[in-house]
Order: sequence, then structure tokens, then C-alpha cells
Amino acid sequence: MSKKQDSFYFENFKSCTEHACKAAHLLEKIMREFNPGALEQSLEDMHRIEHGADEKKHEILNVLAKAFITPIDREDILLLSQSIDDMVDKVEDVLLRIYCNNVQNIRPEALQVMDVIVRCCEEVQRLIEEFPNFRRSKTLREYIIHVNTMEEEADQLFITNLHQLHTTCTDPIEIISWREIYIYLEHCADACEQVAGVVESVVIKNT
Repeated sequence: MSKKQDSFYFENFKSCTEHACKAAHLLEKIMREFNPGALEQSLEDMHRIEHGADEKKHEILNVLAKAFITPIDREDILLLSQSIDDMVDKVEDVLLRIYCNNVQNIRPEALQVMDVIVRCCEEVQRLIEEFPNFRRSKTLREYIIHVNTMEEEADQLFITNLHQLHTTCTDPIEIISWREIYIYLEHCADACEQVAGVVESVVIKNT
């Protein structure tokens, strides 16, 4: 396979990760400058990013269907493509929960989690940018560790925030709503860790 064809896969991964970072930054902005009346427009803005990520995923699937030789295993290309796409989907899911639950104010604790998610997505982007050099990279392993560490940070915040929600909030509807939102925020961090795990698996299998 030509180097040009090889690079297509890695460039596609990079582009999809950029969509994930864009989605995370948009969600953070929406939550920090929260305006319930603007949520429908925000959903449209988020969906455009998600749709763009889907189109990039379909591009790689179309090329993969016709490819005879690939730079890494076909199953790994499929899994990595889907895992990166999941990052975007999980971010959009948070906004959908905020909208469906008719949230009127953002809890400050949620912004702490959002900060971790943004940093985690950015670290995944650095990871994917380095991924083409996986056979000789000296920094790829560090990026994987950083993503795992941030996912653990999100886990701890989830436990702390859930406890605080149940001990300080007296409105049962608000408890139910925010418990669900916190779960979906946690899924964002899990999706980042999944991408790092797939990359780590590829490195182990090919070096």
C-alpha cells in the first residue's frame, strides 16, 4: 500500500479527534455561559459537529471496504474509528440530557468535570497526532498514561459530586436530572480512555 493511502487513515483519525475536541469546547462554553433559551440553537450547533464526525467515519469505512492492505489490522482501524466517534457522541449526549431534563442552572461541580473532559479530549488529540509514529514514538505511552489519569480524576469527581448532590439538594427532580447528567459526563471520560486503550493495544501488537 502507498504511503499516501497509509496516511489517509491517520489523517482521518486526526480529523475525527478534532471534531471531538470542538464538541467538548462547545459544550464547555454552553455550560459556562448557560442560557436555557438558547439550548435549541446549541443543539443544532452541536449536531453539526457530530454530523461532520460521522461523515469522516463513513469516509474511512468506504476506503477500508476497498482496501487490500492496511497500515494496521482492519479490525483495529474499525475499532479506533468507532471509539473516536463515540467521543463526539457522548459529548452530544450530555447536551441532550441537559435539554431533555429542562435544566435551568448549571451546577458549579459540573464545570469541574467539564474541565477534565476538555483536557482529556485535548490529550487524546495529541495522542492521535503522534499515533502515525507509534513504532518509534517516545511520547505516545506518556499520552496514554495522561488520558488514563484524567479518566480516574473524572471518576473521583463523579463520586464526590454525586454524594454532594444527594446530601445538599432537596429537590427530587433536580437530583434525578443531575444524577443522569453526571453519568453522561462520566461516559465522556470513559470514551477518551477507550481510544487510548485501542491505541495501546495497536502498539503492543505491532511493536
